[in-house]
Amino acid sequence: MKRLLSIELQKIWMNKVSRILTLTYFILLSFIALIASIKFDLGFFKLHLAEMGIFNFPFIWHFNTYIAAWLKLFLAIVIVSMMANEYSYGTLKQNLIDGMSKKEFITSKFLTVLLFAFISTVFIFMMTLILGYNFSSYTGLSIVFSDLEYLVAFFVKLVGFFSFCLFLGILVKRSAFALGFLFVWSIVENIAKGLLVFHIFPENDIAYTITQFFPLESMSNLIIEPFSRLSVIKNIGTQIGMETVKDYSVHLSSLVIVTIWSLVFMLLSYKLLKNRDL
Repeated sequence: MKRLLSIELQKIWMNKVSRILTLTYFILLSFIALIASIKFDLGFFKLHLAEMGIFNFPFIWHFNTYIAAWLKLFLAIVIVSMMANEYSYGTLKQNLIDGMSKKEFITSKFLTVLLFAFISTVFIFMMTLILGYNFSSYTGLSIVFSDLEYLVAFFVKLVGFFSFCLFLGILVKRSAFALGFLFVWSIVENIAKGLLVFHIFPENDIAYTITQFFPLESMSNLIIEPFSRLSVIKNIGTQIGMETVKDYSVHLSSLVIVTIWSLVFMLLSYKLLKNRDL
């Protein structure tokens, strides 16, 4: 396993674009800290995001993982390009000629996916602790280390999304087309969800029961938007008569669904590669 992972990391690091995108991803994750410095002062309206409580424990776990998850596209490009380059540069065929089996090849890719997701999760964990202890009003250990399930959801979400991207990279062979397919798939899921929610099952929750099994929707359901949890947002909603009740918890069912999709995408990737004439 160590040998397979080492081969993949060398391929990524030797590719200039992949190296730049990977570094950019982690640099942008660090920029979450800059949110603390954002201030709006329009005379009658003053807003300091850090003072709104977004960096208070345990809310910060929810906030940081949600924001960081939006940046996953940078690593998705790396993963898709990683697969496209195998075809473009002939390294896939060369690896097989050198004795690597197709099963080992897919395993090496999946290990890379797991490593990217793990490093991202550890990075967010460390940064959240630093920001939280600097800005949070509550620093008791019982509060600091509550809501850590959002880190688990973040890890599972990245693994699921990267596995999907890897599958698309193998299916389409071209990074631009694979990313285009991902975008089209997202549109199709949203259209299907809209039809189910507003036209087919507008009076019950059947639509949500169905759409929770969609690949991208299931990943989205892992970490619900955190902004409406803020007291200032709740107060504004109450004043204008738009109170919303949401379940912000990380559900085991959502974790299981995304985990199953991750396994499905990896198995499909292997089957596709196994049956393809290289």
